Amino acid sequence: MQPLIDNARTFGQRPEEFAELAAGQSPQVLFITCSDSRVVPALITGARPGELFELRTAGNIVPPHAPDRPTSEAATIEYAVEVLGVRDIVVCGHSHCGAVGALVRGDDLTAVPAVRDWLAHATPRPAGTAEDPEVAEGVQSHVLTQLLRLRSYPCVERKLAAGGLDLHAWYYEVHTGAVRTHRPQTDTFEAL
Repeated sequence: MQPLIDNARTFGQRPEEFAELAAGQSPQVLFITCSDSRVVPALITGARPGELFELRTAGNIVPPHAPDRPTSEAATIEYAVEVLGVRDIVVCGHSHCGAVGALVRGDDLTAVPAVRDWLAHATPRPAGTAEDPEVAEGVQSHVLTQLLRLRSYPCVERKLAAGGLDLHAWYYEVHTGAVRTHRPQTDTFEAL
């Protein structure tokens, strides 16, 4: 913890670098990814403060749209699309994902009921094999399911229909740093 505290102390000593941020934000991208500490959107993309609007959830899950049960995730998506006017949404899964791995393997999660209940939103169960420590196939199919889920949000559906929004499926390899994107034409994840 001490190195983090030390950096936080010196971080605020360069106010001129951040003064413009006080005027507001205008990110062009909503970046939805896992809460995993090995996934750092700004590091992966090279984004500076104010360039990415982030939504981080266990397993980069986009819950089903339910107007009668608002969620933090739904509020973040709606705000990004309707208020900030993002032009792109990236759903980025990653290798070695514990959440997707648990789903692929069918792990018993009774000891962590909140995690179990949250992961229930990931249906259908991601494809893949329990023997794959990277859970690449499972994560990639899971990311595509989350993109489909996004399309069910009214604000996303409207912006897509108007041509004002693009959706992207990414897969990040934590062990190499490589990023792959889904190519609908071939239904494969290929290097960016």
